[in-house]
Amino acid sequence: MALQTNNQRDSFTSKAGVIAAAAGSAIGLGNIWRFPYVAGENGGGAFLLIYIGFIVLIGAPVMLSEFLIGRSTQSNPVGAFKRLAPRSYWHLTGFLGISAAFFILAFYTTVSGWTLEYLFLAFSDGFAGKDAATLNTNFELFRTSGLRPLLWQNIFMVFTAFIVFKGIKNGIEKYTKILMPLLLLIIIILSVRSVTLPGASEGLLFLFKPDFSKITGKVVLEALGQSFFSLSIGMGTLITYGSYIGKKENLGHTALSVSAADTAIAILAGVAIFPAVFAFGIAPESGAGLVFITLPLIFDQMAGGYFFALIFFVLLSIAALTSTISVLEVVVAYLSEELKLGRKKATILAASSVALLGVACTMSQGPWSVLGIGDRDLFDLLELVSANVMLPVGGLLIVLFVGWFMPKPLLFAELSNEGKLRARFKYTYLFIIRFIAPVAIAFVFLHGLGFFSLFGGGDL
Repeated sequence: MALQTNNQRDSFTSKAGVIAAAAGSAIGLGNIWRFPYVAGENGGGAFLLIYIGFIVLIGAPVMLSEFLIGRSTQSNPVGAFKRLAPRSYWHLTGFLGISAAFFILAFYTTVSGWTLEYLFLAFSDGFAGKDAATLNTNFELFRTSGLRPLLWQNIFMVFTAFIVFKGIKNGIEKYTKILMPLLLLIIIILSVRSVTLPGASEGLLFLFKPDFSKITGKVVLEALGQSFFSLSIGMGTLITYGSYIGKKENLGHTALSVSAADTAIAILAGVAIFPAVFAFGIAPESGAGLVFITLPLIFDQMAGGYFFALIFFVLLSIAALTSTISVLEVVVAYLSEELKLGRKKATILAASSVALLGVACTMSQGPWSVLGIGDRDLFDLLELVSANVMLPVGGLLIVLFVGWFMPKPLLFAELSNEGKLRARFKYTYLFIIRFIAPVAIAFVFLHGLGFFSLFGGGDL
């Protein structure tokens, strides 16, 4: 069983292009900025072990579900559900994903702009002679200043829109095939330098030697949540990218390859950061400021620190760019296919609309601090709603649809490439997305809303 496909649609042209683009979507600030500090706050090795388990058992199957929806319909998230479940409300799941992508890109480009500021500071040796208090003060002054964050954010959006403007084959595939190997090379260089520092072994032990006494309910839920955040599940990017994957590609292998690449980069980020943190006597649980405050302090004290600071923030900028490309493409695909706009018009409209909301996000941290509710500014609100509500709800609806509502002949036909592959894992996969993944995602959702803290704290 197969749906009629659109052969005129732009698509990826090679397996390497598919892996590079999909891995670029998953690999971003979540791996290099968020993973190290979340792992640091949750015990290191024990957290890593649980995280890898969740990636394999739940993350990869959910990613495969999104690829299946996209490739079977060769359509954007809204169009995909309209084709698979006409005359139903399932297309609202697609709208949820597109809305999440829109909101995420608005605040994600704010953080992405920070990477350009720090790349500039690294280039101009702006970390030299600064202590931790000064670096923290400088970061807060920059973040709340308004003008400079706004400038960098919009420069980043222009870079993102330029690549998406070029299309799938000549834009996203072409540039991710350049950017992803470069990202891998840089993070390997940083990892080699980090592990050669005196005292680096303590950082490696922290990351790779599990201390099972540190495992609590909170650690388990944080690992589960990080696996979903890292793989970009629930925001429509994987459905959209899946719609550009050719019918000859093995979707099971693709999902595993992308999940493996995503996990490898997260682990390498830990290898690049924790040995350096321990070598210079910094607490591993330094929190969200680990990259923008703690690491510049370390680079200033490290032999060759100027060079390594420079390439680290190049790495961070590349990781952010490969993700913003994929998120913008979700909105562009919807506008071009559902509203019948040309790609160029759709890209300009999408980028401009996101940039307007992004301006409000950035300014809400400083001059426009009145934009918000209570003690949360607009930036924090969009992050909270998208990460803790929209993504888990979107992911939950996707696995419920594929597991219980998607026609099984179509599902198995996509898994087996119309019977050309054996796909012996199909019943195991179906069991996971029917029974295990929905429960896991529900736990992520409730944890994100602080539900479990109402009943005995983080240890459940």
